[in-house]
Amino acid sequence: MVFPEFDPVLINIGPLPIRWYALAYVAGLGLGWWYAARLAKSVAAWTPNRPPLTSAQLDDLVMWVALGVIGGGRLGFALFYKPELYAQLFTGPDNLALFRLWDGGMSFHGGLIGVCLAIFFHSRAIKAPLLSVGDLVAPAVPIGLFFGRMANFINGELWGRPTDVPWAVRFCNERILQTYGFCPAGDVPRHPSQLYEAGLEGLLLFAVLWLAVWKWRLLSKPGYVTGLFLTGYGLSRAVLETVREPDSHMPELLRGTVTMGMLLSIPMILIGVWLIWRARSRPPVVAPAE
Repeated sequence: MVFPEFDPVLINIGPLPIRWYALAYVAGLGLGWWYAARLAKSVAAWTPNRPPLTSAQLDDLVMWVALGVIGGGRLGFALFYKPELYAQLFTGPDNLALFRLWDGGMSFHGGLIGVCLAIFFHSRAIKAPLLSVGDLVAPAVPIGLFFGRMANFINGELWGRPTDVPWAVRFCNERILQTYGFCPAGDVPRHPSQLYEAGLEGLLLFAVLWLAVWKWRLLSKPGYVTGLFLTGYGLSRAVLETVREPDSHMPELLRGTVTMGMLLSIPMILIGVWLIWRARSRPPVVAPAE
C-alpha cells in the first residue's frame, strides 16, 4: 500500500499553518477535559467515596496538565531521544532549538512525567487526595493517545519495521519527496505501527478503563484505575516496540534487543502493578461525613 498524499497542514490562515498534529493535541485535551468533567460530576461512580475535585478545581488542573503535556513532552524528547538539544542551549549553533516545537519531537513518557508533576502539585495545593485525582485523569488519557497516534500516521512519522504483511505501507509519496528530497523511511513496505498504537494504547485501553470506572466501580479503591492505565500502556508500548522502527541512537550493544520505549515503559509497568496490588489489598475508601 502506497502512503496516501496526506498534508500535515490542514489549512493555512494567513502565514499561520494549522497542522493536524496540533489539532490532535487540542482534540485530545478538549475531549479528555470533557470526559474527566463528566466523571467528576458522577457521584455514583465514586461511591462510597466522592469525587476528588470540583468542576472549578478540575478546570484549573486542566491548564496545568496542558502545560505538563507540552513542556514535559518536549523536554522529555530531548532528554530521552536527542540530548544534543540541551547542549545547543550553551554551545549553539541554534540556541533555541530545544523550544522549537514546530520542528517536531515530543515524547509521551516526558509528557506523562509533566502531567504527574501537575497532578502532584495541584493536589497538594488544594489538599485533594493524590491517587484519586490520578484516577480521575487516567481514564481520559487514551483519548489523547488515539488522536496523537493518528496524527503521527498522517505526518508519515514513527513508522514500523519492514514487513511483508498484506496491510504494510510504503511511507513514501510526492509530498514527502518534495519536503525532504528523499523518503526517510525508504521505499520498503513497513508496519503502520502508528495505527497499531492508536488501536491498542488508544481505543482498547480506553475501553478497559471505561469498564474499570463504570462497570467494575474501581474508583472506590484509590490508585487502582491509575495502576491499570500505567500497566496497560506500558505493556502495550513494550509489545508494539517490537514492530516499530528501532531507535537509531541506542548503543550498538543494545540496538536490536531493546528500544528506548521499552526501557521507559518498565518503570510504568512496575509502578502500575504496585498501585493495583496496593488498591486491591486495602478496603474501599469511605469519604468522611460533611
